[in-house]
Amino acid sequence: MEVAQLTWAERLQGFLVAGAALLGLSLGSVDQISGLGEHIVLPALLVMLAAFFVQVDVGSVGDVSRARRLVGASLVMNYLFTPLVAWALGAGLLGAQPDLRIGLLLLLVTPCTDWYLVFTALARGHTGIAVALLPVNLVLQLMLLPVYVLLLGGEAAPVEAGVLVEAVALVLLVPLAAATILRRTAGRVGGASARRRLDRWASRSTLPLLCLAVGAMFAWQAETVWTAGGTLLMLLPPLLAWFVLMPLIATVVSRLLGLPGEQRVTLTMVTVARNSPIALGIAVAAFPDQPLIALALVVGPLIELPVLAMLAPLVRPRGSR
Repeated sequence: MEVAQLTWAERLQGFLVAGAALLGLSLGSVDQISGLGEHIVLPALLVMLAAFFVQVDVGSVGDVSRARRLVGASLVMNYLFTPLVAWALGAGLLGAQPDLRIGLLLLLVTPCTDWYLVFTALARGHTGIAVALLPVNLVLQLMLLPVYVLLLGGEAAPVEAGVLVEAVALVLLVPLAAATILRRTAGRVGGASARRRLDRWASRSTLPLLCLAVGAMFAWQAETVWTAGGTLLMLLPPLLAWFVLMPLIATVVSRLLGLPGEQRVTLTMVTVARNSPIALGIAVAAFPDQPLIALALVVGPLIELPVLAMLAPLVRPRGSR
């Protein structure tokens, strides 16, 4: 996965996603389009995830042994500490909004599995270890997400464990199987050149498919958004608290462990960045009658991407360009 620099689309991702949401809202007043949106959201997300899985190099997992302190700190921060912070922020600031609490929980307990690589590179972090952590984070978040929702969601998550596990399996197995078939078929039929073309297609398709899913979701749920728009603004305080608190904690942990500059940057990015498309797919599949949960997961990245862009130069090691 190429992480050297941001393309123009990546730089404008937040604006593009916001534009897709606004377009969906405007089209949602047309009954035929609103009804069609319901049938587009989940298929678009599944195709997007298949394109994402095509780009994941599972073979890089072995590289995590090169920085055991960084990897250990990342796992503790992401899978023990941050779920507790997410629960505390939701309980403290969204206590009367159970759907937003679940949306916030789904957003904050799933580490980012794509864009953090770009911002790690921009901040001059150790991109090799960041890439190696990607499949590890992917597997762990899929395994632990049902546990977090059921244990920390409490009464705010009225979903059976079986339904949640089925949603995770759908969002994981279908795109993963499709990606595996595509990669093997491309390799056998066209060799290395076909694999490169497949990778280019996958990297260029992810953002348009995300915009399609977001636009369809807002068209489908336009009435909910218009009536609950003020409620969605309640997500701002806990999200802003997260993006102020977590970089500071990651910096303190890095210094206590004596991590070198590029590893400190990597720990900061893998701890702060959330924006996992998998959580959005699970929210749509597991909570189809609670649209605010999925909408909360769309609002999060609109705030996160500008924050990561501002954070990158602030955490860049001294002396690096």
